Amino acid sequence: MNRLKTIRGHLDAVMRMVDEERYCPDIMKQVSAVQGSLEAVNRILLQNHVETCVLHAVEEGRSEQIVDELMETLRYAPGVTGPKGDIG
Repeated sequence: MNRLKTIRGHLDAVMRMVDEERYCPDIMKQVSAVQGSLEAVNRILLQNHVETCVLHAVEEGRSEQIVDELMETLRYAPGVTGPKGDIG
């Protein structure tokens, strides 16, 4: 939650920059920082998911189902898997 609150603060700052008509490259730099922070949160969420939900599903014998779900989940984590959600 702390990371998300920090990101929200960053995003509020970006919105102020836009309102103040600040120099576009400066705004873009801040947007990029927000995107990087969101990707970091996604990596943490993915790691937590694998360490908890995926592990439990495998222990319960739902390996095929959880692998399909995990592959779908990875589509939403381009910072972890690549720009198109491709693994590798």
